[in-house]
Amino acid sequence: MTEDQVKQIVVDIIAEIAPDEDTSNIKPEINLRDQLDLDSMDFLDIVMELRKQHNIEVPEADYPELASLATCAAYLTPKFNA
Repeated sequence: MTEDQVKQIVVDIIAEIAPDEDTSNIKPEINLRDQLDLDSMDFLDIVMELRKQHNIEVPEADYPELASLATCAAYLTPKFNA
C-alpha cells in the first residue's frame, strides 16, 4: 500500500466521523486539528476506526504521529504493509 492510499483511508475515516468537514482540501503538512474542527473525541474515533476497519493498532504514545496527513501516512504505511 502506498502513502497516498493510506492518506485516502485517513481522509475517508475523517469524512465518516466528521461529515460536516470539508476534506477535499486537506494540506498534508499542516496539523489536522488546525485545519479541521476536530476535537480529542474525533481523534480517538479516527484511532478506533483504524483498529475496527483495518486492524491497525496505534498505541497512545504514538498519537502525535497522527498529527498531520503526512505524518499519518509515514507512520501508518508500514503498519498497513506488515
